[in-house]
Amino acid sequence: MVTMSYAQTIMVKIEGSIFNSNSKNIKLSYAKSDGTFDDFGDASLDKEGKFEMSTKVPQSDYYVLRVDEGVINLILRDKSDIKVYGDAKDFGQFTNFVNSDESAELNSFVHKTAEWIKKRAEAEQKIKANPELAAQVNQEMQTAFQAFQSEFMEFYKRNQNSPAVIATLNVIDASQDFASFEVIVNSLIANFGQSKKVQEISKMYAQLKEQKDAANMFAPGKLAPDFEELMVDRKTKMKLSDLRGKVVLLDFWASWCGPCRRENPNVVAVYKKYKDKGFTVMNVSLDDNLDNWKRAIEQDGLIWPNHVSDLNKWNSAVGRIYQVNSIPFAVLIDKEGKIIDTNLRGPALEEAVSRLLD
Repeated sequence: MVTMSYAQTIMVKIEGSIFNSNSKNIKLSYAKSDGTFDDFGDASLDKEGKFEMSTKVPQSDYYVLRVDEGVINLILRDKSDIKVYGDAKDFGQFTNFVNSDESAELNSFVHKTAEWIKKRAEAEQKIKANPELAAQVNQEMQTAFQAFQSEFMEFYKRNQNSPAVIATLNVIDASQDFASFEVIVNSLIANFGQSKKVQEISKMYAQLKEQKDAANMFAPGKLAPDFEELMVDRKTKMKLSDLRGKVVLLDFWASWCGPCRRENPNVVAVYKKYKDKGFTVMNVSLDDNLDNWKRAIEQDGLIWPNHVSDLNKWNSAVGRIYQVNSIPFAVLIDKEGKIIDTNLRGPALEEAVSRLLD
């Protein structure tokens, strides 16, 4: 039974046995994000639980076999010919696959994930019921988490080129570890962009990224906050917007900051290479001593004129605007005053400036 039609399809064959099942048939389905299913094929289970089906599905993707007792996870590709043997009493422990190692790995990982989520929920309930056991339970859960994390990483490494890696997204908290979530999603989009499941994930990712960028003042494309501050002569003031029309590296530093001083030669080199093409630097110093600030500018050869500071060190007004809590910290800004990126150093800085000006 096929309930949906698609312009492009691939042919697959699945057969095997489902033991101890009360069901009379088995369905091949795509699990939608709303909890419902699109069915692409079904087959009868005989008295011994044997079944066989040949059918078409939209593309290589993540599918499930459904019987009354639960689901078996599958990765199907063009001309897949897979044998599946499972015990309906416990698909997690007793499901075997022939001709699809990635389905075997996927099915195993999904059930390990379910066990981990159950264990975590039980620990939370245990602590809630007996707060005095919190330290002991947390220690036990830390050990359990490290074991699960190891399994997670091994599964990911072995399946980076498979839709099976979709399963890892179920255990990544994108609000806490967006970077890992983004890496996996981008890999899936690059390798399986035609997958309906990946397209759904891509839409979710785009929404999360939009929300994250909205909360991030340094998100690419946002207008860099303008400000006005005193220059080295302690009489003249300049604004960041005075440099509109140039690509600007807004660089927070101080004479007493070793890492800043070590990075300065790289900034100087990029400035000399691209200053005639429209690149400049604006330094905001977190110094509190005028003489030390002037001396460091001269010693490090910071030959551009755009140096400002209120000499209030960590209480710098500009530093507070840009939420600076460590230095060096830099923001690359385009000719329209919009943020390109933050904390680009060495070759990465030169590459970004080159893309904008070459």
